[in-house]
Amino acid sequence: MSKTILLSEPYLFGNENKYIKKCIETGWVSSAGSFVNKFEKSISKYTGSKYAIACINGTSALHISLILAGVKKNDEVIVPTLTFVATINVVKYCNAFPIFIDCNKNYCLDLIKTKEFLLNNTYKKNGFSFNNKNNKKISAIIIAHVLGRHECLDELIKICKRKNIKIIEDAAESLGCFFSSGAFNKSHVGTVGDLGCLSFNGNKIITTGGGGMILTNNLKIAKRAKYLVTQSKNDSVFYVHNEIGYNYRLTNIQAAMGCAQLEQINKILKLKKQIYLYYTELITNKMNFEFSYLPDKIISNYWLNLIILKKNYGHKCIQNLVSNMQSHKIQIRPLWKLNHKQINNKIFERYKIKNAINLEARCVCLPSSPNLIFTDIKRIVKLLNYYINK
Repeated sequence: MSKTILLSEPYLFGNENKYIKKCIETGWVSSAGSFVNKFEKSISKYTGSKYAIACINGTSALHISLILAGVKKNDEVIVPTLTFVATINVVKYCNAFPIFIDCNKNYCLDLIKTKEFLLNNTYKKNGFSFNNKNNKKISAIIIAHVLGRHECLDELIKICKRKNIKIIEDAAESLGCFFSSGAFNKSHVGTVGDLGCLSFNGNKIITTGGGGMILTNNLKIAKRAKYLVTQSKNDSVFYVHNEIGYNYRLTNIQAAMGCAQLEQINKILKLKKQIYLYYTELITNKMNFEFSYLPDKIISNYWLNLIILKKNYGHKCIQNLVSNMQSHKIQIRPLWKLNHKQINNKIFERYKIKNAINLEARCVCLPSSPNLIFTDIKRIVKLLNYYINK
């Protein structure tokens, strides 16, 4: 009987059991313990970020980052429509409003349209930028580096500095990705904006079961981030809390897994690249779909591989394809439903969205777990070819 092939499984073959057992034996299993600090320092060293603050998940990291960026009630935040919904939800947690922008052919936020919107649709007053249409303050922009892909941010960073708009990098899927050009060449993704956020969900490059990290090079911001994620505790003995805080601190037992996982990251990245190369070898231009190649010279973590259907099949056909592959115990999925199309987002502004609509109708995400072997991928491609041609 053939095995079930999931979209993105964790790779757990290191010191995970050993470190977690140590947490259990010592009783340090909650949000205090040596592994939390160790994991933060290890991520800081790996990414080159001066400070790293552990959170319970990537969503909480994004939420706190918006607060640290000064996003207030009724402000606006520029976001991509093509991303996981958490990127949008955190804006609403702050009682702010998203402005949806298109993606480019690399699935990332369309920087040309973003710059165009900032230069032509905003004005500056009293040191802040405002939307021409509704006079709301635009406080921040979230750059989502999706699917292990990213873009050079040099020009956008310059514009946002002039406009006094904070940049938050949603690098949830980008641990192990590095910029390969521009002023930030060789810098880890998530370290060049005002704040960066990582995720360690079970499907990510490394996992803590659930977890996230805030990256910053600013000591003041780092201290405030740790303060906010630990219930804004001013006095731990007499329980003094001078601000609204959040129970967002990563647990020691999760951090223990993260430490073990990070020890294996080079091996995991090597395996992920091999999966990518297997797909490029087996998918040919004679098929009714093409492989979604990474841009030249990009330093990726090869997190998730995709195909692009040569015809605009639409939601129903992709749904049938997903169902057919599941009948063979193979998990594939479409891209996310575009966020500006979600029922509770239809009232918000969107700007020149076109590429994302095309990609949504034609793209399918493929199994990309580090434990896949050549015969697994050969089976996946063979079945895809059969059902897409059917």
